[in-house]
Amino acid sequence: MPGHIKLTKSGQPDPDPSEFLVPSPEMKRADMNKAYDSQKSVWIPDPKTGGYREGLLDSGSLDDPASKCLVFVAHEKFTHKASEIGKVNPPKFEKCEDMVNLTFLNDASVYWNLKTRYQAKLIHTYSGLFVVVVNPYKRYPLYTHRVAKVYLGKRRNEVPPHLWAIAETAYRGMLNNAKNQAMLITGESGAGKTENTKKVITYLAIVASSGKKSDKKVSLEDQIVATNPILESYGNAKTSRNDNSSRFGKFIRIHFSGSGKLAGCDIVSYLLEKSRITEQQEVERSYHIFYQLLQEFGSTIGEGLKELCHLSDDIYDYNFVSQGKTKVESIDDNEELEFTEDAFNVLGFQEEEKFDCYKLTAAVMTFGEIRFAQKGRDEQAECQEVGSDSFAFKAATLCGIDVTSMIKAFCKPRIKVGTEWVTKGQNIEQATNAVGGIARAIYDRLFKWLIEKCNETLIDVTMKKANFCAVLDIAGFEIFDYNGFEQISINFVNEKLQQFFNHHMFVVEQETYVGEG
Repeated sequence: MPGHIKLTKSGQPDPDPSEFLVPSPEMKRADMNKAYDSQKSVWIPDPKTGGYREGLLDSGSLDDPASKCLVFVAHEKFTHKASEIGKVNPPKFEKCEDMVNLTFLNDASVYWNLKTRYQAKLIHTYSGLFVVVVNPYKRYPLYTHRVAKVYLGKRRNEVPPHLWAIAETAYRGMLNNAKNQAMLITGESGAGKTENTKKVITYLAIVASSGKKSDKKVSLEDQIVATNPILESYGNAKTSRNDNSSRFGKFIRIHFSGSGKLAGCDIVSYLLEKSRITEQQEVERSYHIFYQLLQEFGSTIGEGLKELCHLSDDIYDYNFVSQGKTKVESIDDNEELEFTEDAFNVLGFQEEEKFDCYKLTAAVMTFGEIRFAQKGRDEQAECQEVGSDSFAFKAATLCGIDVTSMIKAFCKPRIKVGTEWVTKGQNIEQATNAVGGIARAIYDRLFKWLIEKCNETLIDVTMKKANFCAVLDIAGFEIFDYNGFEQISINFVNEKLQQFFNHHMFVVEQETYVGEG
C-alpha cells in the first residue's frame, strides 16, 4: 500500500535518521544570527498568501487592541489594529521542539515554527500533550528498527519529537499504571492519519513482540500488520484531495499481557461510506478492490480471478465503479492485489472464504449492469435478459442464488402488511434503486464480516490479556461539491473531536494547574 515501510536489503544498516530528528549545528547558528528586535519585531497578516509576514513596528501600542499600528515590511508601510498583530519570538525559539515553550503563542508563531521545521525536514513537533506531524509526501527513514531503538524505554523529554515517543509514552503508561491507553489521530483528508496509525501499530509490534517465532506459524505481529492491505483495499478510495483516503473510521485495540507482551488485537469500524459503492464524482474513484480484481496478477490466483468472478477486461463495462477515475497515478493496482492476496494468506483465510470475498465484490460491480424494461402498458418492471451470458445471471451466480428468484425479488418483492404477505409491483426506477440498495448492503456486510474474521485471527487465546493500547483513526474532514449523509456525519465527528481536543488541551490542563497551585 502507499506508505508501506520499504525494508532495506539484508546486511545493509538502516540509514542515519539524525537530520530528520534534530536541527544541524549550522542551522542553529544561522537561526541565532537572525535579525531580531525584542520591542519591534512583529507578525502581520499577508492577504496575498492568507498567512503572515514579519515586519518592524514603527508606531502604536500593542497593549491596546484598538490601537492603530504602523508596521514596516522591507520598504512598504502597513497599518493594522494591534489585535491583528503578533509578537515575534526570540531567535533561541527558532525550530522549537515544543510550541508550549514559545514566549509569544500566536497563530503566526505556530505556523512559522511548523513551516521552518518542515523546510528543515523536521516533520514532528510537539504541542503540549500532542505531536503535530506534517505530511512530507516523501519517504523519510524515520520509521526503521534503528529509530525504534532510539525511543525504546525513553521519556518524551529525553528524545526528539516523534510519533513513536507518543506511542512509547502510552505503552509505558499502560505498563506502569496498569491502565488502558488510547491515542487519537485526527486531521483533514490526506494529512496522513492512516499512515501514522500503521506506524503506531508497527512500533507496538516491535517493542512488545511476544518472541514466539515459528517457521510454520505466522507471528501475531505479522498478522496485525497484515490487516492493513485488506482494510485498505476494501475501505479506502481516491477522493478529490487524497489518492488513498480511508472512507471509514476504525478503533484498533492492541492487547498486552501483564508483562507487556503482545497478546492480540481487535478492530471496531465506524461509518463506512456506502454511497461511494454505486456512485462517484468525476475526480474520485470507488474502493480499490474493484479495480484490483481486473489486474494481471489475478490470473495467478486459483484458476484466474476474472474467470472465477465472471468479469470482463474492461472496467467501463461496470457503471457502478466507472463514473469517476478508474486509474490513480500513485497506486499500482496490480501490486496492491498482490498485497491483498498475501494478507489473506497471512491472516489464515480459507481458500473458499477468500474466493467468496472476491466473488461477492465482483457481484456488487455486476449488479450495476442489470437492466429493467417496462412490461406492456403497466408500470411494472421486468428483466428480459436472464440468459447465461447476461449480467443478471452472472450476479446471481456469484451470490449463489437462482437468477429467476432474484429478479422476482427486485420486480415483485413480497412485503408484510399486518399479518399477511402481499406482492408489491415495482416500476423501473424502484427496481433499479432496489438493486443499488442490495449492492450497497452486500458490500457493507462483507466489509463487517472481513473485520470480524480479522479479529478472530488476531487474538492469541493462549495468552492472558491485561490491558490495551488503542488507536482511533477516523475518516478525514472534506467538503465536496455534493456532500452526502456519510460525509456530513464524518465532518460532524471531526468537529466533535476537535472540541474534545480543545477542551482537553486548554480547559482540563488549566484546571490541573489551578489544582496544583
